[in-house]
Amino acid sequence: MSEIIVLTGNVRFTITLDPGVWIFDDRKIDLDTYFSEPKPKVDQAEQDEEEMKKLSAFWDREIQEGAVFPPTLKTERRFLKEKIVTGSFAMPFAPFLRNAEPHEDASELVIITETEEIAIPLEQAYELIFAFSKNGKPLRDDGPVHIYFGDGSNRQAPITHVRRLVVR
Repeated sequence: MSEIIVLTGNVRFTITLDPGVWIFDDRKIDLDTYFSEPKPKVDQAEQDEEEMKKLSAFWDREIQEGAVFPPTLKTERRFLKEKIVTGSFAMPFAPFLRNAEPHEDASELVIITETEEIAIPLEQAYELIFAFSKNGKPLRDDGPVHIYFGDGSNRQAPITHVRRLVVR
């Protein structure tokens, strides 16, 4: 089974997804709590502006005060490592789809699995969540990812055995 998933089709750029490295990505989400916690609706421009403000404040503090390492840094790293080893994680699909830049006439995303093709509207594809780890282990048997709809409606029966993604 290949661990790589290709996003291709009616897009400007073909994207290669490697779920094996997502554990190191800061955008990963905790799948155990994602569907149970309320999610604020924020548009991308507001989110980018908020991120820029946080980075600016951090940079200003670094210049004025110098780098300060909290005394609990080792403790925080230990808990982070423990969570990674035992947690279930997923990755939002929206950043990858935006980077592929679907053409204006694109209307759907087709998820190609070992046994079927599932077409969903492109607007709904931006809300997909790709699970890549369960209880600290990669999804090797029926993976490399499990796909959940953003509203969690298929939480009990995610799309598995994903091989390719095609924008049409």
